[in-house]
Amino acid sequence: MKQTIFSGIQATGIPQLGNFLGAIKHWERLSADYNCFYCVVDLHSITVRQDPAKLRQASREMLAWLIALGLDPAKCTLYLQSQVPAHAELSWILNCFTYMGELSRMTQFKSKSAKHEENINVGLFSYPVLQTADIVLFQANLVPIGDDQRQHLELARDVAGRFNAVYGDVFAIPDAYVPPVGARIMSLQAPDKKMSKSDENVNNCVFLSDSPDVVIKKFKRAVTDSLGVVKASPGQPGVTNLLTIYSSVTGKTIAACEAEFEGMGYGHFKTAVGEAVVSMFRPYQEKHAQLMADVPYLDKIIAEGAAKAAAAAAPTLAKVKEAVGFVV
Repeated sequence: MKQTIFSGIQATGIPQLGNFLGAIKHWERLSADYNCFYCVVDLHSITVRQDPAKLRQASREMLAWLIALGLDPAKCTLYLQSQVPAHAELSWILNCFTYMGELSRMTQFKSKSAKHEENINVGLFSYPVLQTADIVLFQANLVPIGDDQRQHLELARDVAGRFNAVYGDVFAIPDAYVPPVGARIMSLQAPDKKMSKSDENVNNCVFLSDSPDVVIKKFKRAVTDSLGVVKASPGQPGVTNLLTIYSSVTGKTIAACEAEFEGMGYGHFKTAVGEAVVSMFRPYQEKHAQLMADVPYLDKIIAEGAAKAAAAAAPTLAKVKEAVGFVV
């Protein structure tokens, strides 16, 4: 029996380089060795107010990006979260096994509350419980995460373990899967912060939809330092980030990348990194355009993915309902 992997990505926005190198790039390979569930988490998206038409379009576009980036719906379960009601149903049950103190300590709740002071809603507070439900609904053994998601995975482990302690071995306890290289791609302008598609400074983040000219300009403007040496070290976070990107895109080791640019200036180095990213993006952008033009195909994938995910979720949800005493 293959182990199960679950991962999700927000519906809103366009995937950026950090999403791809830190997570999505590895999803295709994992599909060959694991039973994989990849979800566009549109339920999570509404913790922030959304324009309904834009959210529907963004959900379709994100699904198309995932396919364009290499995910094969025939080899994994690829679906929209809101089309599988078991996510929300299990989330309510697990709310009753999660403590207020645990959720109040979530660092992302604190940061998002600061950004959206006008809309600090209950969903924003309790969405880590929905994340827990997302994971344990499919008895996931592994969850691909970056360092910033460790706290949420620990909560999922705690809540699943607490439920099991009361009702027996209902849930598998998930572990983290962290890729060895490129797990945390940093901002181009502020390399002490993670690259984020919600960053207000567009030069910090490279999007999959960026044109070649835009990509090159962003890399040329990337922060380095005054040392003039292409070397990965804690004292050179900007250069280290660019080396990590170049290594992840080309498949070369960090040491090989350092040797390639030895004695060269930062201008040449940054342009080379940008050109490597442009070359990587090109086929993905072409495939995405083709998919968005084929509405019947996307509708078919959405419907089939929802049915497949719902069928996989049903046994766990039934087991949970029986355990807590619901009539099933």
